[in-house]
Parts: sequence; structure tokens; C-alpha cells
Amino acid sequence: MCWSATANLTAGTAITAVGLATLTRATRHPHDLPLAALPLLLGTHQLTEAAVWHNNGGAGPATTAWAVIALPLLPLWVPAAVLCATPPHTHHRLLIPLTAGIATAAALTYALATRTVTAEIRGHTIGYTLGLPHTELTLTGYLLATIGSLLLSGDRTLTLLGILTSTGAAVSAVLWQREFISTWCATAAVASLLLYHWTRQRPDNTPKP
Repeated sequence: MCWSATANLTAGTAITAVGLATLTRATRHPHDLPLAALPLLLGTHQLTEAAVWHNNGGAGPATTAWAVIALPLLPLWVPAAVLCATPPHTHHRLLIPLTAGIATAAALTYALATRTVTAEIRGHTIGYTLGLPHTELTLTGYLLATIGSLLLSGDRTLTLLGILTSTGAAVSAVLWQREFISTWCATAAVASLLLYHWTRQRPDNTPKP
């Protein structure tokens, strides 16, 4: 299917629905809630991009909302959520992606506050432009925070999610270099559905009568 407003709307609706189910299952383990909410966040993100398509790109509120989720929020949310959901003995190594996420989110927040992000329809993809300085360094910190935290989690399902998202990043970089952030967010949203399986296999620590 060609990516379009309809594709974003359909995928966003489905991912959001699964995200709600994932979040509901995670209520047994409050520490899992931030990570379980990730499909809901990414599904909402896809619905926001449907609005960007509808507005034919540009620099309107939908573009800004999309950029806020994609740029500063995700590199902070993902490593913090993984840290909450994993055992204490893994926390020392997860501090590396968390630190990278904090620094990256701070830089991207400053960029969004001082620059205007614009969206451009490019065939069946959307390119977002913010004019970031030190793009390579920022991208490295971004991927370390988001993908690195999953790979270092010590959980098999989360590690698999990290592998899938890193594969999606590689494919997006090769096929859609100028539209990397948009296409990678789409693949990450689909891959995040794996978190529903993750919540289902979490041990039930509820005391038995």
C-alpha cells in the first residue's frame, strides 16, 4: 500500500486500538505502564501524520505536534520506560541510553523552540525539515536512546523489538534517506505491536488466595 493519509489513518487506528489493549493488560504491573503505552503513543503519532497529509504538509499545528512526538519525546520516553520495566540489575547499563536520550531530547526541544519545522509531501512519503546542526551526532544519540535501550534491556521480547526497529532504521536510511524520520517512525509503530505479546508473557505476581 502506498503511504498516504488513508494509510496513516488506518494504521494509526489499528495501532492505537492495540495500544489501548496493551495498556489495559499492563495494569497488573504499574512499572510496565510507560512502556506498554508506547503503541498508543505511536498510534496517535500516525493519526497526527494523517492530518499532516490532509493539510498538504506545511508548518501548521499538525506538523508541530508530529515533530514534538517524533523528536524530543521518543528518545526520552523509550529509555525511561525500559528502565522502569526492567529489573534493577539491568539499570546500570540502561543509564547510557537514558543519558543519551536526555541530551538528545534537550537539543531537539531547543531546536523546535527556536526553529520552524516544515513538512513536504514527496510522492508517497513525507519529509520533515528542521535545519538541525550536528545532524549526525543528534541522530546517533537518538538511535542509542531508542534502539539501544531495547537491545540492552535483557528481555528477549524487548531485544527482538530492538532488532526489528534497528532493521527498520537501516531500511529507511537506504530507501528514504531524506524522509528517514517519517518512514522509520512508521515501521517502529508497527513493530511496537510486539509489546502486546510482551505484556501477555509478563509473570503475574498477584498473591494467590
